[in-house]
Amino acid sequence: MFNPKHPPQSLDEIRSILAELPTADTEAQAAVLEREPTLTKPAGSLGRLEDFSLWLAGWQGTSRPRMSRPRVTVFAGSHGVVAQGVSAFPPSVNQQMVENFINGGAAINQICKSVDAELRVMEVALEIPTNDFSQEPAMDDEGCAEAMAFGMSAIEKGLDLFIPGEMGIGNTTAAAAIAHALYGGNPADWTGRGTGIDDAALGIKTRVVGDAIILHKNQMHDGLDVLRCVGGREIAAMAGAIIAARYSRVPVLLDGYVSCAAAAVLAAMRPDALDHCLVGHVSAEPGHIRLLDQLGKKALIDFGMRLGEGSGAALAIPLLRSAAECHNGMATFEKAGIDGKEQD
Repeated sequence: MFNPKHPPQSLDEIRSILAELPTADTEAQAAVLEREPTLTKPAGSLGRLEDFSLWLAGWQGTSRPRMSRPRVTVFAGSHGVVAQGVSAFPPSVNQQMVENFINGGAAINQICKSVDAELRVMEVALEIPTNDFSQEPAMDDEGCAEAMAFGMSAIEKGLDLFIPGEMGIGNTTAAAAIAHALYGGNPADWTGRGTGIDDAALGIKTRVVGDAIILHKNQMHDGLDVLRCVGGREIAAMAGAIIAARYSRVPVLLDGYVSCAAAAVLAAMRPDALDHCLVGHVSAEPGHIRLLDQLGKKALIDFGMRLGEGSGAALAIPLLRSAAECHNGMATFEKAGIDGKEQD
């Protein structure tokens, strides 16, 4: 059982935590289903918004879902695989972008202000790159568990929604490797241009992804092994945060390719691991569409974004807020003096 006062110290401990995930609050959902037909609208007329209010209620554990305190947390990490020439930007950009977040100058800062969401930045041993996973596992067991435990500390009681964002030069390479390890196919199916690499770098990136899975295949027995071998610390932290959110009854809105790769590691451990997660947007990164198909998730919006930082998911917060407000604020037929039976 997950205890935030005693963070896990090994991947086996995390496996035990994943074996005992809490389920949705069915009483809260039943209350939502009972109230929904009484609201002043034709049945089902709000489409997916009605699904969202039911989902929020189940995972917040309340019959009146709310969206007054959403939070985006950007996890920042460094990747040793960048040495292979897989990114258009140098590793020094990691720290520079963290400073930009702190100073309020990044896109996610502006988006969070516009949608009334909290923003936090958490550096995951940013000054220490993971091992180059084209040569050796990215992390050892203890290091991967430590990063996941760090991510678990990001979840606080009282949050209405959690969005795991990320910053890490080279992390779309790690995401592609995770997806390829979990779902097979060709490396090119999962590997895209990330921050805008040219054809030559894309060829290198694709080769690195394919070769890494061959190199580590005998060590990758489950999703956590995949994460350890070809992931990154910020990806591990996101996975840890997603687990902790489940235990704290905080619903999760996933962002783009890297965020969903972190989630896919958990889905590989048990099919219902992401029941408390929706996907905010579909990235322009081609592997993300395939990954969502594998996860059985449909994104809320598609704006052709590929920034990361939690930016696409943050833009979808108003949709969830509208779902909660409609369910809570609409009058019932009885209160409004409208004959519900006449509605069609």
